[in-house]
Amino acid sequence: MRILGVIPARGGSKGVPGKNIRPILGKPLIAYTIETGLKSRLVTDVVVTTDSEEIQAIALKYGAECPFLRPNELATDTALAVPTIQHAVKEMEERLDVIFDYIIMLQPTSPLKTAEDIDGALERLIDENADGIISVVDVDNNHPMKMKKFLGNDGRSGQLVDYEKPPYENCPRQHLPPVYIVNGALYATKRDVFMNENTFQGKHCLGHVMSPDRSVSIDTEFDFLLAEHMLNKSK
Repeated sequence: MRILGVIPARGGSKGVPGKNIRPILGKPLIAYTIETGLKSRLVTDVVVTTDSEEIQAIALKYGAECPFLRPNELATDTALAVPTIQHAVKEMEERLDVIFDYIIMLQPTSPLKTAEDIDGALERLIDENADGIISVVDVDNNHPMKMKKFLGNDGRSGQLVDYEKPPYENCPRQHLPPVYIVNGALYATKRDVFMNENTFQGKHCLGHVMSPDRSVSIDTEFDFLLAEHMLNKSK
């Protein structure tokens, strides 16, 4: 069985410039995901798709494959994940003369995921013959039944109402049904579902639940500080 791990890493980033290769505890951020992908028992090939020669060099240094640079139309702020990963799959299948069985996207902005997360998700995906599996984390106190919205046209004024009706007013979190949010760490899919149906989920999608301390996703300067703290703690 051939399973391709794809790490998408653009050179540009508006929120945190150069975040994919920014050092964190002495290593570029992307290195954590490369090393984790290479530790997986099930992922057979790890490739970085990027538009940056600098990221390409770092990817190769840490052991990933990176034999191509993605085209400009897949390197913009509005470029979507599915066509970007599909391009990487086509490139790798052509270069290796293989057809992969499964594809897993590993986000470099989630440095705390583990090889056990990757293998656990893939094992469920394969064993249960699902189309896809996506990593999630419990929303904890950010539950939709605790959220409110305004009825004004501008979304910031007018009557304040429940976003979703709770069982009763001021309901404790422990009494609310479990709700999960995508944490961005990993998306795994059957190769044919992903390539032919243009979806990570497919018709039968599972969820791989991760703990909050492994679900840090870096989008801001604060996220870098939090990730650094959690990485120090995990050591």
